[in-house]
Amino acid sequence: MAYIHKIYDENFLYYASYVITDRAIPELDDGLKPVQRRILHTLFELDDGKYHKVANVVGQVMKYHPHGDASIYSALVVLANKDLFIDKQGNFGNQLTGDEASAARYIECRINQFAKSVFYNPHVTTYIDSYDGRNKEPLVFPAKLPVVLMIGAEGIAVGMSTKILPHNPLEVIEAEIAALKGTEFSLYPDFPGGGLADISEYDDGLGKIRVRAVIDDSDPKRIVIKELPFGVTTESLIDSIENAGKKGRIKIASINDFTTDTVEIEIKLARGEQTSKEVIDALYAFTECEQTINCNLLVIKDGTPTVMRVSEIIKYHAKKLVQILKAELTYDLEELEKEFFRRTLERIFIEERIYKEIENKKTQEAVLKAVYAGLMKFKDEIGKPVSEEDIEFLLKTPIRKISLYDIEKARHEMEVITKKIKEIKYNLKHITDYAVSVLESMASMLGSSFKRKTKIVSFEKIAVREAARRNLALKYDSQSGYLGTSVSSGEQVETVSPFDKVLIIRKNGILSVIPVPEKTFVDTGMLFCALAEKETITPVIFTCVYKDKEGYPYIKRFTVSGWIMNKHYEVVPENSEIMFFTIEQKGYIHITYMPKPRIKITEEYFDTAEYPVRTLKAKGLRLAVREAQMVDFLAELPAGKTVTSSESELQTANKESPEKRMPANGLLAKAQSKKIEKNKTTLATQKKRSVDKTKSSVRVPVQEQDKAANREDKKRTSVSSKNTKAKKETKTRAVKAGRKNQSKEDTANSKQKPLISQKGTKTKKK
Repeated sequence: MAYIHKIYDENFLYYASYVITDRAIPELDDGLKPVQRRILHTLFELDDGKYHKVANVVGQVMKYHPHGDASIYSALVVLANKDLFIDKQGNFGNQLTGDEASAARYIECRINQFAKSVFYNPHVTTYIDSYDGRNKEPLVFPAKLPVVLMIGAEGIAVGMSTKILPHNPLEVIEAEIAALKGTEFSLYPDFPGGGLADISEYDDGLGKIRVRAVIDDSDPKRIVIKELPFGVTTESLIDSIENAGKKGRIKIASINDFTTDTVEIEIKLARGEQTSKEVIDALYAFTECEQTINCNLLVIKDGTPTVMRVSEIIKYHAKKLVQILKAELTYDLEELEKEFFRRTLERIFIEERIYKEIENKKTQEAVLKAVYAGLMKFKDEIGKPVSEEDIEFLLKTPIRKISLYDIEKARHEMEVITKKIKEIKYNLKHITDYAVSVLESMASMLGSSFKRKTKIVSFEKIAVREAARRNLALKYDSQSGYLGTSVSSGEQVETVSPFDKVLIIRKNGILSVIPVPEKTFVDTGMLFCALAEKETITPVIFTCVYKDKEGYPYIKRFTVSGWIMNKHYEVVPENSEIMFFTIEQKGYIHITYMPKPRIKITEEYFDTAEYPVRTLKAKGLRLAVREAQMVDFLAELPAGKTVTSSESELQTANKESPEKRMPANGLLAKAQSKKIEKNKTTLATQKKRSVDKTKSSVRVPVQEQDKAANREDKKRTSVSSKNTKAKKETKTRAVKAGRKNQSKEDTANSKQKPLISQKGTKTKKK
């Protein structure tokens, strides 16, 4: 098993490193993945100025790429659609609509001049063996520009991924020129489809960017999408709009696609539903008209995956460009000096007729010595030592060339070579200026066809909840106990959107905040239901009267300032029963007690304003030590009634004045408003009756009756306690007398000897 583990570890490590370095992540030096590099290398080899069948190119690339033709074909199409390095002919697909390219046998391509100026220089390129050892392929191209920023890249490797956005080629060149000159620069993405971009969080290539479609709303009856955000096609955009319409997030009459070379998606607005501004906000919020793209600039640098910033890549390539140009100039200088040296030898060999000195020589050695001796007469003019290889070069000069040798033409060519040598030496001394001129010439090759297409703007983020239309009816069926937007029967509680949340309180005292349900069971007798918005829920004061397992009534007034989604909060303690629940701030609680013998207080009134407002987790305050039977809520205190307050319970309570609450909403508010109106009518009737009774007789207040009843109870209690005490004293005396007689008998018995001794032997009786 250990051997198998070792094999797996080694193979997986090899696979991971291969995927990272040879497939998914681009190289920093030339900005290409291996398959892209092999495609360009093949096109350089096939280059003859004419177009080549893509099928033929794919077949040639397979000499270098150890994978199937499908991956090569798709990579070539993507690279050709960048419109930078490959000239294409035929149907290469449509990036706007997402249409695929034609088959490889129907389309053609060729390498262009810009690609040659950026990549191609075999004299300074390092070549390695291909995967089968039959051919040579470049390790990396000596790219003069940061291609990885120009074309972008996206790839997923083992344990890492890269997401590099494309930038405008002209702006990339300008940034590299600024880096060479040591001035400040900034570089932001530019997309081929145009659109709008907010780069406030781009963070130099390591942040994120928000892109939007360009929408024309000049016509009040319709809106037209003119440009797409990056990574979105017309087909996917239309699908997202249709899905948003089906979910009720946007109201439109119809949608038509007239896209050809430019984007034109027409959306006709529904009459009287939404304005064009509301529709545009909904498009940005619920469709692909707005996208957020996270960037991760990961490249292969010196064989290692490295995360870099855009500015770091620009500066790296500015230094790399200087090194590449030095290598190219040095190579060109050596070749020109070599050419000048040989032309000098050739001129002396022909003008001074040294070739005649070999006419009588019979051996090769004698010929070489004769030519060498003739050239040494002009060694100051030659300036370099002459080798045997140089003499062999002169001896291969054709007789026709010697006879037609034009001295003036030769001198002119020598002057041209001398001028080039001086120019190269000057460029080597002023390498930075030369690098800038090279970049400027590349920019002129691109021309005006690469102007910026994406407009950089700053736009505010559209809140999804604000853009969502509240057009769904949230209903509660009190008979079945179901709540939701799909409940057909019952009473409508709220008008909601799919992104809202609702706060509900069940009859068992469980409070929870849940997303708007399609249909969920909350049990019958739901106490409260409203939109869970802190601006409206926090000011609401909830008043709850419940009784514990012994039947004693408690009051709890609380607010809800925060919550966790789908978490259950207990409003009342376990084994308690809610008798009354309201969100009214002012009012009186009327409690009717269970009738019991010798209990004359059968009801009491309590003012809710006297009790403090606490948090949801706080305990309730006990109102009485009597068993409650029924609880009512009154807007006003009935005539002739007084309010009972429990000072002992309120001593430790925080008597804070309740804040003004927001208007009540939801199912509970509707029910309570009806109940309060009914109570007001009842109170008016009671007032009239009480006035009539007070005219005929004076009634003792309820509290005086209670005090008299309490005094009678105390008298009865004192008499019964005296009788009980007398009975206890009589019983105690009898017990003491019995104990005294028993002690005398025990003393008499103790004088008699036992029948059995301690050892177990019998004794005689006297």
